[in-house]
Amino acid sequence: MTHSDTIAALSSGTLPAGVAVVRVSGPAARDVMERLAGSVPPERRASLRRFRDAADRTIDRGIALFFPGPGSVTGEDLAEFHLHGGRAVVAAFLEAATGIPGVRLAVAGEFTRRGFENGRIDLTEAEGLADLLAASTEAQRRMAVAQAGGALRSLYEGWMRDLTNARAMIEASFDFADEGDVDDDVASGVERQVAVVAAAMRAHLAKADRGEILREGFKVAIVGAPNAGKSSLLNALADREVAIVTEIPGTTRDVIEATLDLGGIPVRFSDTAGIRETADRIEAMGIERARGVMDEADLVLALVDPHAGPTTLEWLSGLLTHVKHPLMLAGHEPASEEAHENRSTSSRPILTIRTKIDQDKLTGGAPPHAPDCDLTISTRTGEGLADLVDRIAEIAATAVGDPDDVVPARTRHRELIGDALRLLTEFQAAPDMPAEVRAETLRRTSHRLGALTGQVGVEDLLEVIFAEFCIGK
Repeated sequence: MTHSDTIAALSSGTLPAGVAVVRVSGPAARDVMERLAGSVPPERRASLRRFRDAADRTIDRGIALFFPGPGSVTGEDLAEFHLHGGRAVVAAFLEAATGIPGVRLAVAGEFTRRGFENGRIDLTEAEGLADLLAASTEAQRRMAVAQAGGALRSLYEGWMRDLTNARAMIEASFDFADEGDVDDDVASGVERQVAVVAAAMRAHLAKADRGEILREGFKVAIVGAPNAGKSSLLNALADREVAIVTEIPGTTRDVIEATLDLGGIPVRFSDTAGIRETADRIEAMGIERARGVMDEADLVLALVDPHAGPTTLEWLSGLLTHVKHPLMLAGHEPASEEAHENRSTSSRPILTIRTKIDQDKLTGGAPPHAPDCDLTISTRTGEGLADLVDRIAEIAATAVGDPDDVVPARTRHRELIGDALRLLTEFQAAPDMPAEVRAETLRRTSHRLGALTGQVGVEDLLEVIFAEFCIGK
């Protein structure tokens, strides 16, 4: 795709910095290099130059490089300037560059979008690059590197090739219908190939939750009755005052979050309102949000403070009627067979935690009604916190699996693969459908897969996807 305008932007991040990199891409990139650096250096070779503005005043001394299209990251002529990273230096340089006719400042993601439009990368690679820029943990980086390197593209294009071959076999039967054994050979070959692709799609979709966890974070809901120690636990985990802690019940009204890096995995802890019966409308809204957080959590930490008396366990009975899967304290049997079945099939792990164990010494031991919990902690002394963090990290690592594995990283991927798999399922369920219809079904399936890499039907998504990038990328 040929653009008539040329874009320029700082590509190296926040100023001031030791070095600032300014990129210029488009038909006027060569002209910008000649005007500001005096001449175009040898292709792909760094050259020390003095950069001057239109009035022949020196802006800075630095390195100039030139990458002719289509062999550049954007597929266009690309000029790159390495300057000293002062704000005034970069501002003067960009003013001089955009003062040249046909040159303007780039918008977010415009360099990467041009690379996509010119076939330098596909859409999954562009999304992987966006995730790489946003990565804050090691596992996120590893997943994004694989995707930006074309791992998803290779997988999806492989499926498309297999389906194209299957479709070609069906269409060949139109031309050779008079050959006695063609139909049987075609049918068996197509069925085998479609079955292999469908099985690969199912296995890939089964990993979808792992991709979402790596991108969005492993969600941990901290729940319990008022004053069970939820906010204190969040503060202790974050090692800072994230939530307000008082002895007044109902202090937490909204969901408060803190994200930690545990073993390279982003783990999002949510402190929620204490669950109890209340006439306070605002507190009731907070409790309802707490239940919503539990429904969406990958792990629930159910906190209990038995020193507050046996009534502190009453909040549990209320939970059983509001969350998608019952939460049961360790050692307590579900109230019904249905509740037991729901608990055993729940994909959401639950850790029960007895808090404030430092008070055992003050009261002469654990209260007689203290429940049998998975872990015991004290946020005051720190006892048990390391074991809790290790257990959470272990559960999160199990949920994520191998970060280098190829997984559907976005909702868009899951939806399109799901659509394609449904079409293949229809294909497999109706082997007697006319050959023309079978070929068309495979064509529609390939079309859905083509939308994954950006080959077809993604125009309405481009603005959203490339808006994720920073200016200059």
